[in-house]
Amino acid sequence: MDIDLNFFIQSIAWPVVLLLAWGVGDTLYTRWQIPRVSSYVAVGVLVGTVNLPDLTPDIAGLPFVANVALSLVLFELGYRINLRWFRANPWVLLAGVAESLLTFAAVFWATGLLDDIRLHVRLAVAALAMASSPAGILRVVHELRSAGQVTERVMHLTAINCLLSVLALKLVMGSRTLRVSGDWMQAAFGSVHVLATSVAVGMLLGFLVPKLLKGRSSAASEGATLVFALSVLLLVTAASGLKLSPLLAALTFGIVARERRVHLTQTQRNFGSAGDLLSVFLFVYVASLLEWKDVFASFQLGLWLVGVRAAVFVVVNLATAQVSGITFKKGLMTGLALSPMSAFVVLMVGQSGLVGFDLAEQTLSTIAGMVLMLELLGPVVTQRALMAAREAHVSQET
Repeated sequence: MDIDLNFFIQSIAWPVVLLLAWGVGDTLYTRWQIPRVSSYVAVGVLVGTVNLPDLTPDIAGLPFVANVALSLVLFELGYRINLRWFRANPWVLLAGVAESLLTFAAVFWATGLLDDIRLHVRLAVAALAMASSPAGILRVVHELRSAGQVTERVMHLTAINCLLSVLALKLVMGSRTLRVSGDWMQAAFGSVHVLATSVAVGMLLGFLVPKLLKGRSSAASEGATLVFALSVLLLVTAASGLKLSPLLAALTFGIVARERRVHLTQTQRNFGSAGDLLSVFLFVYVASLLEWKDVFASFQLGLWLVGVRAAVFVVVNLATAQVSGITFKKGLMTGLALSPMSAFVVLMVGQSGLVGFDLAEQTLSTIAGMVLMLELLGPVVTQRALMAAREAHVSQET
């Protein structure tokens, strides 16, 4: 029987790359404590240089799998958010809102120094720069088994940043639609409708799933994890069909589920081995979407924006440190730990392109250098910041 060697290579390309990424990540973490996600991104970048997407069969489902992977992360992030903490300590909420708005303003100003960037691209870049990477930060937290004031603040601030980033990008898309078509209804449908309906779908699942688990033994076992994972899969499928934001819906789902008092044990965090596998795929896939020509072209701008964004995060958290109940050192570590930015941003841009944002491709090429730097080096900064805050609970041997 004749074997088509080219088809065989195409068929095994992704599994081989994922195995390679896992092996490299595990080796570098064991030897030098380099965060695994940074290694996954590095492998993904190398994959992009050899143009892996063209070496594989035409698999239309890869973006969907990536959205499922990130939605699981966002569900877990939302699940770790305690809304009562915002009422008890409103300075945390104010810090999150302030750093997001100031980042938007600072990045918009910084991109305005270049004459060749269009207005709506500048607005989109500023909106995306507000977001930290929930996937990158959560992976580092899991590796370090980190817990403490800085860790909890980073989680809550990341959730705020992501929510406001989605809101800002949808408003930019709406203003772009209004400018092009002059149709107020179309502009509102593309922004306000998407935001409101995405939140409503997430809240609906957040109320229904705990009722489904109530009184069942699965609520205190791995069965609860399976039900939540299947619910996130349903949510992403429905959101994709209705052209909503699965990322915003998943985050809302997690927040509401937490408030409904359905608990996941520590061993069920990150959705076990399936979550680990999806995380490897997510970082490799997203990094493979970055094109080197865009990275080189935007590297100088990216370096400038990385500095501007980091300065805002650090200054805001330093300014609100003592009034919110932590030391200046922990405020500094909190600002630094928010550095990563990649998967959330790239997938948001991709979803924007699917719903008609005609500047999506130009926006991604503009921030390619910034995204690569922050996802390669950002997890390292987060790791060292959490270690400096003495919140890591992993010994040198492990």
